Amino acid sequence: MSKRYELGLNELDSLVKELPNSGIIALRGNLASGKTTLSKAIINNQNMVTSPTFSIMQEYDGVYHYDIYQGGFEAIKQNGLYENLYEDGLHIIEWADDKLLEFASKNGLNVCIIDIEICDNKRVYKVSYA
Repeated sequence: MSKRYELGLNELDSLVKELPNSGIIALRGNLASGKTTLSKAIINNQNMVTSPTFSIMQEYDGVYHYDIYQGGFEAIKQNGLYENLYEDGLHIIEWADDKLLEFASKNGLNVCIIDIEICDNKRVYKVSYA
C-alpha cells in the first residue's frame, strides 16, 4: 500500500508526522528533488543537517543520516556502516538503491520508501513500505 502527498517546501509537517520514528527511511529521487530537505524536516534541525555526501553518514541524537550517492549500498558495506542499520533509532538513507532494499528485506529490517518527484512546482512524495 502506498500513500501520495503533493506538498510545497513549507508543508512537510503533515508528511513527517506520518513517518515511522525507527527503522529505515529510504529516499529516492532525482538530483535536487528534495531528499536532503525532507531529511532536515524529519531530523528537525534545519541549521545542523547537511547532506553527508563525503562522510556517507552523520548521526543526530539517534537519527542516522546517510547519503550513498557516491557508491550506493556498496559504500555502506565497504565502510562497515551496514552494521549500524541494526541499531535502534531512525536511519534516513538518501539515494537508496535496490541492493539496500534487498539487504533490508533479507534481514527483516523495517523500511519506509519515499519516492520524490517534482510536478507543477510541488514535490510529490510517494510513501510505501517494504
